[in-house]
Amino acid sequence: MQEISSDISRPSLSGLDRASLAARLSAIGVPDKQLRMRVNQIWSWLYTHGTRDFDAMTNVSKDVRAALREHYTLDRLEIADAQFSDDGTRKWLFKMNDGQLVETVYIPEAGRGTLCVSSQVGCTLTCRFCHTGTQKLVRNLEVAEIVGQVVSARDELQDWPGDTNQSNTGNRRITNVVMMGMGEPLYNAENVAHALNVMSDGDGLGLSKRRITLSTSGVVPEIPKIGADTGVMLAISLHAVKDELRNELVPLNKKYPIEELLDACRQWPSLSNAKRITFEYVMLKDVNDSNADARALVKLLAGIPAKINLIPFNPWPGAPYECSSWERIEAFADIVNRAGYASPVRRPRGRDIMAACGQLKSASVKPTAAAKKMAELASRNLTR
Repeated sequence: MQEISSDISRPSLSGLDRASLAARLSAIGVPDKQLRMRVNQIWSWLYTHGTRDFDAMTNVSKDVRAALREHYTLDRLEIADAQFSDDGTRKWLFKMNDGQLVETVYIPEAGRGTLCVSSQVGCTLTCRFCHTGTQKLVRNLEVAEIVGQVVSARDELQDWPGDTNQSNTGNRRITNVVMMGMGEPLYNAENVAHALNVMSDGDGLGLSKRRITLSTSGVVPEIPKIGADTGVMLAISLHAVKDELRNELVPLNKKYPIEELLDACRQWPSLSNAKRITFEYVMLKDVNDSNADARALVKLLAGIPAKINLIPFNPWPGAPYECSSWERIEAFADIVNRAGYASPVRRPRGRDIMAACGQLKSASVKPTAAAKKMAELASRNLTR
């Protein structure tokens, strides 16, 4: 496993899962009979307290702390760039040990804050509406690199117990995590599953499984398994109601067509009205946004406990599509609502820093004037 560290000779413990942490402690001579206790102690310091200094681990013996200092660090992911949107959204460009870059986005809202986490450098898919899809897959992220995005974001947001932002109320700034950043999570399923279980560990980062959502374009064989392994929520990047169009928008559909995808969804563990699947549907002008499409979508999902997220298309330089008008989106949503489905329209966030849904790309550069103008025009299009 690749650890996070700025010092190759001393790898970081930050971001590791329990098994990897136990292996690191065993490697420096912690006796087997002490391993479970020491892992639990250090786990709490890493993920409950966000500790960045071994000496702060006061319930760990001095000799163990000395060995930890000698062989390991608590270094975080390196921030190569940080951008701040006018609407409060933040985007970080994180640099891995090998120099590869990934983007992570924080979206603050009333009473909650959502962190959008990446699973790959680049993406193996080529979804036509997604900027990330224009970048070739470089590699999968390791468990520590996925968890490390959450740890580093909590550092930047001062979101640990005792930090300024938590000292009075104890409220977290990161309440939700969505695996909707760069990459297809289910093409890195094993590492993603381990990372999600670190995030939901009640003795560590402690995020509710109902507040962690994994989004997939439809890697059908992996869907039931990761549901059983993690117990988190599922989102499906759907975007079309017929295979012919979805083959164009989401080329993975040629391998796993809609019928097979929905059959896999029906196998999602504990699927119920209390644990619905979210179907994501990007609104593309004159492509998939007609009333007929809305009625077909309702018919397609009949019998599956579901919520339908309508996503205004977020532009990027060279994009082949335009966003549907606000009037068209409202008409579409009305049909879905009247059929009994919740269909919230996801308000674009962070467009001015290319941090909105579908805009992430790790060869990140600050937006050009043309890109900013495109985002401004799209936002006006959605103004009531």
